[in-house]
Amino acid sequence: MKDFFKTLLRSYSGCAGFILLSSFVLLALIAPWINLPDPIIGNLHERLLPPDWTGLHPLGTDPVGRDILSRLIYGGQTTLMVAFSAVALGAIFGTGVGILAGFSGGIIDRILMRVIDIQLSFPLMILTLLVVAVLGPSIGNVIIVLALTSWTRYTRIIRGQVLVLKEREFILSAKAIGASAFWIMRQHILPNVLTPVMVIATLELARIIIMMAALSFLGLGVQPPDPDWGQMLAEGRVYISTAWWIVLFPGLAILLTTLAVNLLGDWLRDYFDPKTRLRR
Repeated sequence: MKDFFKTLLRSYSGCAGFILLSSFVLLALIAPWINLPDPIIGNLHERLLPPDWTGLHPLGTDPVGRDILSRLIYGGQTTLMVAFSAVALGAIFGTGVGILAGFSGGIIDRILMRVIDIQLSFPLMILTLLVVAVLGPSIGNVIIVLALTSWTRYTRIIRGQVLVLKEREFILSAKAIGASAFWIMRQHILPNVLTPVMVIATLELARIIIMMAALSFLGLGVQPPDPDWGQMLAEGRVYISTAWWIVLFPGLAILLTTLAVNLLGDWLRDYFDPKTRLRR
């Protein structure tokens, strides 16, 4: 762990991504304890106030008088909760399927790979819109749908890793002494594929944040009055010429979060790359 943070501090991009992402997560966690205006209840007498860095509404207010800063922070809480949940579900399911397919081989491997091929033949955004429209827009359904669009990436990469690992001497030795397939997958295969899983999950987080914002923008994600960055963009697009701050700040939040995740993900990929590690 000490080497991890020492190496991180030497990378300007990785360190910037880590600090940015940590700041968004920290703000989301401490939101209930910050003295902020109510993000849901507005005041029509204060509608469409421009940013005032020294006043009660430093980032301005929206068309119904709700504080933009408060909605940004609480919207970040919702966005990050959904994104992290979807990434975790996709990683767990995709990794499990990848280990099973790679280690079992034969008919099981072929069936699972054909299922992945069928899912990948559909454009992801269209598939996501279709499933959310059928199940109905809610936070739980959005998490499930986003996880379903991401598990195939884990499965394909982890399967390739397992195909190499299962021919290694320590796996063959475990088979020779009569170890069960489940024990080998749990004790030997899983620990050796966690590194690529972590890298994929970091990069998937950025994609899922953008997809969630797109769903909310189209009215199929988080439902009003709960705040969400994509929903804030949708509400402010009508006022973009007269109240630019309504769309600017949620747009910047999405941009900076995805940038932070991508910077950190690129650094993690380089950090865990054996060739880079040998150079260090």
